[in-house]
Amino acid sequence: MRSLFPRLQARLTRFPNVRRPAQVRWRPALFVLLGLVLGWAATLAAQWVQRPPLVLGQEAVSTPASLAARVTLQQDGGHFINILPASGEAKTLLIFYPGGRVRPQAYEWLGRALAQDGVQTVIPVFPLDLAVLGVNRADHLIDRYGKRRRVFVGGHSLGGAMAAQYAARRSLRLDGLILEAAYPPRNTSLRHTNLKVLSLLAERDGVARPADVRDGLKRLPPTTTLTTLPGAVHSFFGRYGPQQGDGLPAVSRAQAEASILQAVRAFLKESAAAQSTP
Repeated sequence: MRSLFPRLQARLTRFPNVRRPAQVRWRPALFVLLGLVLGWAATLAAQWVQRPPLVLGQEAVSTPASLAARVTLQQDGGHFINILPASGEAKTLLIFYPGGRVRPQAYEWLGRALAQDGVQTVIPVFPLDLAVLGVNRADHLIDRYGKRRRVFVGGHSLGGAMAAQYAARRSLRLDGLILEAAYPPRNTSLRHTNLKVLSLLAERDGVARPADVRDGLKRLPPTTTLTTLPGAVHSFFGRYGPQQGDGLPAVSRAQAEASILQAVRAFLKESAAAQSTP
């Protein structure tokens, strides 16, 4: 049997027109395929790392009063949007964590609207727009702006979950927590705290399901205020456009924003009144 292959090879050499066994040509194809895969992965990585520009003022003004707010992009331990009343004087500080992969200017409209009530809103810029990469970012901002002011943290979606996690760790530094379509992670509980908490639920939210938001109340203080926004969806909390997987709204964005603003204003006002009561 060992002599069979040498004989076959000798015969093939005698007949050059006889077709030889095909050469292995898979390596070049493999390199091409590998290059395509790496190129596709690099494109996806670039899309994740390179974020859209951060532009203030566009899509953020709702009323002449909100136009008067003083809005700047600042740098101190990381970039953040700083929104102050026109007078520059504020009695309340709200540090707001954006939703996952959402640019912070999407929530500028809320800070501008609250500025006329004497609220300073600070919106941190997180790496890759993920608050999970900087949960304790509020520490430095409270050190800088929180003296002699009522201090609240809040956030939307993933940002709200991370704000809840921060509040559980630093409850003594805070007066309250605002959750927009968000709830504490399952390993986080604020039941033992004395924090005032507002939880906003969008009735037609397809991302933060209403059932999950209600279930999250078990990990919040018993005095938590749950407010349902009729007909609203997940993406109505920020001005960043439609969101995949979200529900279909039954109200306009303007109507939903009015309901959000009304609920937040009432909550902050009630919290201030409760704090001033002997």
